[in-house]
Amino acid sequence: MQKTPFVTLEKVQEIAKTYPTPFHIYDEKGIRENARRVKAAFAWNPNFMEYFAVKATPTPRLLQILKEEGFGADCSSYTELLMSKAVGLSGGQIMFSSNVTPAEDFKLAAELGAIINFDDITHIDFFEGIAPFPELMCCRYNPGGDFMLGNSIMDSPQEAKYGMTREQLGEAFRKLQSKGVKRFGLHAFLASNTVENGYYPELARILFQAAVELHEETGAEIAFVNLSGGVGIPYRPEQEPSDIMAIGEGVRKAYEEVLVPAGMGNVAIFTEMGRFITGPYGMLVTKCTHQKHTHKEYIGCDACAANLMRPAMYGAYHHITVLGKEDAPCDHLYDVTGGLCENNDKFAVDRMLPGIEIGDYIAIHDTGAHGFSMGYNYNGKLRSAELLLCEDGTVECIRRAETPADYFATFDFTGLF
Repeated sequence: MQKTPFVTLEKVQEIAKTYPTPFHIYDEKGIRENARRVKAAFAWNPNFMEYFAVKATPTPRLLQILKEEGFGADCSSYTELLMSKAVGLSGGQIMFSSNVTPAEDFKLAAELGAIINFDDITHIDFFEGIAPFPELMCCRYNPGGDFMLGNSIMDSPQEAKYGMTREQLGEAFRKLQSKGVKRFGLHAFLASNTVENGYYPELARILFQAAVELHEETGAEIAFVNLSGGVGIPYRPEQEPSDIMAIGEGVRKAYEEVLVPAGMGNVAIFTEMGRFITGPYGMLVTKCTHQKHTHKEYIGCDACAANLMRPAMYGAYHHITVLGKEDAPCDHLYDVTGGLCENNDKFAVDRMLPGIEIGDYIAIHDTGAHGFSMGYNYNGKLRSAELLLCEDGTVECIRRAETPADYFATFDFTGLF
């Protein structure tokens, strides 16, 4: 089975005349269409809001596109808050979900009017004096144990550093009420990158039940429940993708079975998807620059783990297409590597691909989230350009490639020469 690139060899050859490889490229049409699917899936909830997880792809042009589609931003740092402000987001369009949070981050979030999501009960005292407590705040829940879906363990919240215990939630709500907070949100993240359609509905039930209990215990008005992220994408071509319409319907059913009977049918549903929104609509395009024939067959690329570290860091699978050879037999066994001085700098290990020649262009799929954003400068490698394939077929540079001058810009050479 194969994945189909959203750019052809001819298009990449044309682009490379202006923007040399490697580069990340994003599909505007695909992103917009997917954003509209998400909104349609939750249209049953009048106050639904998707807060795109900025950490997934922190690129202002993409945030602007998603803002145009009616999305907000989920931020986890001072810089992400500044980026959201730069594209015109403010107030309730920003959710600030962080942990081990510096005081200046909380201060900026408060100044922007962002909805602040406390990760820990101790953050309440920490926040005191940084800014006035707003009328609407959120708390992050960690139920502990293992998160089960059917008979399968999806993840182990008990091992996660995020969120409060159920007992702490009640204490946090009462404490915040004493500070003048009138309305509350509840948030949790219990599994990562799952393509199981049952994940959000099951998470929703857990949060909805906690919301009902907290309302009964404290009298607090629950304004929203935030299902956060975790809805995954099919990195492997044989995987079935998530069905966002089925997911939305599953959450609706849980809503009507848990919240509505409790008289809480006005609670808004929020989500914070990153990977699902943009992941499939980005690719890393690189060129074969070397071949090596030793104990294995190696294809050397002008991209490396500094451009896409998920395979090196997690052993993650990213599908590879040799552009122009989409219909050629995959009859060669390769390791596809970059040029870092690290043996794990490999985009693929023992991957069957068509015969690859020096100069061939290679598309590495599904880099639209947690791709460029996780880049780094090890070995003095420079971050690539980010490009946007616009809906009209033109290509826009939305982040230029780094230069050696950028790399040296933060050094202080005073007294060294």
